[in-house]
Amino acid sequence: MHKKDEALLGILEGQPVIPVLKIDRLADAVPLAQALVRGGLPAIEITLRTPDAIDAIRLVSEEVPDAIVGAGTILTSKDFSQAVAAGARFIVSPGITQELLDVASMSEVPFLPGAATPSEVMAAREEGYRLLKFFPAEQAGGAPFLKALSSPLATIRFCPTGGISLKNVRDYLSLPNVICVGGSWVAPEKEIAAGNWAAIEELAREARSLR
Repeated sequence: MHKKDEALLGILEGQPVIPVLKIDRLADAVPLAQALVRGGLPAIEITLRTPDAIDAIRLVSEEVPDAIVGAGTILTSKDFSQAVAAGARFIVSPGITQELLDVASMSEVPFLPGAATPSEVMAAREEGYRLLKFFPAEQAGGAPFLKALSSPLATIRFCPTGGISLKNVRDYLSLPNVICVGGSWVAPEKEIAAGNWAAIEELAREARSLR
């Protein structure tokens, strides 16, 4: 296994849920990351869906040493490079493009590309990827779809993301080809807006106990 794959495997195997975060206020980034770390979820994905996302990644990487901060919603090579420069320790994309494959091949930072069909999974496999994001999970067929892939594509393991909550998370985590899930429910926007870090810490602790 390639060094980058080993690093990514260690991150994903380390916890059952990777929090998927949308940072609307830069001031929330550090206390939010600290709450998730205290709750047992040090690996977090900060999505590039807001203007402050890159700065949030930089702040967390500098000020929360126990956090393993990753960057999500990476769509271009520029996104990839900016996130790495800010301190991202893993990169997540909703899909796969040749541009992203090229920049990932030149970086030491591990890449978790997204796939939603057997053909996309097979294309990623041809490029040497064995760990993939399955997105959007619920909309693309959910746990039954992933279960169906587990036999013909047995060498691939997934981190499904999209529409996953406490109501269905165990359906995913019970599958042999699911290494962890990505979820935003551990950091609800209303709790972030209220600065209710204790509530988020408790949600993280609950998620940590799922496996």
